[in-house]
Amino acid sequence: MSTATVLMHVPREGCQRIGDHLRRRGVTVQERALFSGDAVPSAIPAGDLLVVMGGPMGVGDLGDPNYPFLQAEIALLRRCLADQAPVLGVCLGAQLLAHAAGARVFPNHASGNLSARVREVGWFPLDFHGDFQRDPVLRGLPTQAVQLHWHGDTFDLPAGAVGFASTSACRNQAFRLGYRQFGLQFHPECDAATIAEWCDEDAAFAELAHGPGTPARIQAEIPRWFGEYVTVGDRLIANLLDQMLA
Repeated sequence: MSTATVLMHVPREGCQRIGDHLRRRGVTVQERALFSGDAVPSAIPAGDLLVVMGGPMGVGDLGDPNYPFLQAEIALLRRCLADQAPVLGVCLGAQLLAHAAGARVFPNHASGNLSARVREVGWFPLDFHGDFQRDPVLRGLPTQAVQLHWHGDTFDLPAGAVGFASTSACRNQAFRLGYRQFGLQFHPECDAATIAEWCDEDAAFAELAHGPGTPARIQAEIPRWFGEYVTVGDRLIANLLDQMLA
């Protein structure tokens, strides 16, 4: 039986619905709470998976003594890249994977305006692109769907990576390295309770992104968008796990 090692940076950002998908496939989910001292493994055993979740810190915090686990994660991700081990990075996890693969990670800015930082928080349409007929990652997905976003940084695509999703505010929202390593800048993993929790606990960041009242607006729109969010997110998670577990 395979095991998925899930690296968590803060208590509120676990694997949630990704974990549900893994368990239904018979995969053991082992969460490591890096924020409370759990160690980052040095390698992932053959046949297992690595899932790296989000958090408020960033690649710019490498070397910060408050986040000693970040350097160890980069070393692990580089080992996974060399071993072609299955990896899924979400938000911060995608940024760490991109950095480990040699790409630049930086604050997200408006196109052509380096002084205008864009923090993307809430419900926004995500555009999927690629060969929908042949690419198994895109199987059954629409060309556009509303998904949850909660970030202020972005990344260049690593050398050899294929991008397959974007938004108007952030060009690189998803990429694939080879066939079993994926980075997602958006959040397909959340349940409704977690989204509400983020709105409460990270309200300052949401308001910094889009002004006063943003957390309340995001919560108020959960009934409107959650069905589409889950349907598309479930399809995408299933497609990615099909590739990672092949």
